[in-house]
Amino acid sequence: MNYSKLVEVYIALEKTSKRLEKTYIISKFLKKVPKSDIGEVIYLLQGRVFAPWDERKLGMSSRLLVKVIAQASGNSTDKIESLWSKKGDLGLVAEELMENKRQKTLFSTKLTIKKIITNISKLAEMEGEGTVNRKVGLISELLSSADKVESKFIIRTVLEELRTGVGDGTIRDAIVWAFYPEVVKNLFDLEDGIKQIKGDVTKEREEYNKISEKVQHAFDVTTDFGLIAEKLKENISLDELSLTVGRPIKVMLYKKAKDFEDAFETVGTPAIIEPKIDGFRMQIHRNKEEIKLFTRRLEDVTKQFPDVVKVVGSNVRSKDFILDTEILGIDKKTKRAIPFQNISQRIKRKHDIEKMAKILPVVINVFDIIELNGENLLQFEFEDRRKKLKAIIKEDKFKIELIEQLITSDIKKAEKYYQECLAKGHEGVMVKNKKGIYKPGSRVGYGMKIKPVMESLDLVILKAEWGEGKRAKWLSSFTLACRDKDQLLEIGKVGTGIKEKSEEGVSFEELTEELKPLVLEEKGKTVTVKPKIIVEVNYEEIQKSTNYSSGYALRFPRVIRLRLDKGIRDISTLNEVSHFYREQK
Repeated sequence: MNYSKLVEVYIALEKTSKRLEKTYIISKFLKKVPKSDIGEVIYLLQGRVFAPWDERKLGMSSRLLVKVIAQASGNSTDKIESLWSKKGDLGLVAEELMENKRQKTLFSTKLTIKKIITNISKLAEMEGEGTVNRKVGLISELLSSADKVESKFIIRTVLEELRTGVGDGTIRDAIVWAFYPEVVKNLFDLEDGIKQIKGDVTKEREEYNKISEKVQHAFDVTTDFGLIAEKLKENISLDELSLTVGRPIKVMLYKKAKDFEDAFETVGTPAIIEPKIDGFRMQIHRNKEEIKLFTRRLEDVTKQFPDVVKVVGSNVRSKDFILDTEILGIDKKTKRAIPFQNISQRIKRKHDIEKMAKILPVVINVFDIIELNGENLLQFEFEDRRKKLKAIIKEDKFKIELIEQLITSDIKKAEKYYQECLAKGHEGVMVKNKKGIYKPGSRVGYGMKIKPVMESLDLVILKAEWGEGKRAKWLSSFTLACRDKDQLLEIGKVGTGIKEKSEEGVSFEELTEELKPLVLEEKGKTVTVKPKIIVEVNYEEIQKSTNYSSGYALRFPRVIRLRLDKGIRDISTLNEVSHFYREQK
């Protein structure tokens, strides 16, 4: 399939902010895409070339793409840098310069989806001497055969910044609309645009929701909409898609309870109570001799934790499993837990990994199992999954431990245990249903969390401002956003809780270093960044506000920590913010 067809879809998506229209545009296109291209098209619609859990990285910086555009357009890098500073988008720079490019490859041909994927994918495979020139050559080759608009989207795809406003929810719904037209036509008339059918469509809505949940579940266990679309294109039932060791799944999440009475009412009694550990979630996979580690955001961090790999290899009596764990940093001398912020440094570590493992050791707290010896355990009751864990985990104090448990129906015993957990430095407790199954990607009633303070928010940074005086080299005053489906809505600014020195917690320098490569636009002292960096924030109160697009503002917000283990889909939602607003009254 020609790349120009996909570009037409990109253009249409840019012209609307309405999610239903985006869904309709994509679904119409998916119906026309051949089976051989459907998986790759799904990736490209999301602005990527690999599945979200794929460990391969393109390794193309904005500065390197300046050289690409220079080579393909016949312009100087100075001119490109100048245009970039004005437009704030290298895609727009490529669009302008490639319109009047001085050179046209003699044998240039129509770009295909396959050619785009092939060339961009090769970027991740290149290393060694001459890598930079070869990378520049690969993308320059694409631009030489592209028209100006194609050039814009090629550059944005390589930067993984497509800017079409398409998130996971839109892709899921578009797949439903494309492959299950019978359930869609009962709710929408799509013959001439999008018209919702009037009248009582309760049953039809229920049928639609069942299909949507089916597609969502398939994504939760595969984390790959491309694979899902391929199977549907081949008329293969989604029921055949299941867990695959080595491919991370969406982990099960938990809602916050007001108190133990609320928690017990939701999960039932007797309930299983566990410490809520202040670490980071890690999914551990083993397939024969290969062990892989994934964060909650599905990032492969196997290389960063060789100590965890070694412990798992020695202390888990199986060579086929998926474990759900919490990794906790410990002080070498005191054997006490250390703050999450300290140990999170290891997630992005690329050098001196073995040294860092000795400086910042961790203990693996195992609390659930998802797969064992080829058997899918998602539908197993929690207490049965726990038995399987006990059978395979060889505990080694301060290295790998089964999370402790209290099983009770007694609120007084539960509250006493809760206070004991707080005294040990834990965040609170988890209250779980003994019979609960494992529901990937969902906040369901199989478990609740209880914490002593108002629920913190995980928010993404959209903008920042350069500081003044001694902070002139650092970014500060960070604009934060929550999520409403596929939209990001501003909820306020934060500048407190951030330290001068890295050893004291989240520092201005650390945040600046994380944000610099993500800068999209710079106007005066204000920079707009790619929404990737997430911070956990406490606050005194949530207020109604017309100053921010969310309709809310945080009173006295304070950064607690940087959440490198979380992705954009993990940030707090507008519904959660609204709930916390009502709860504080």
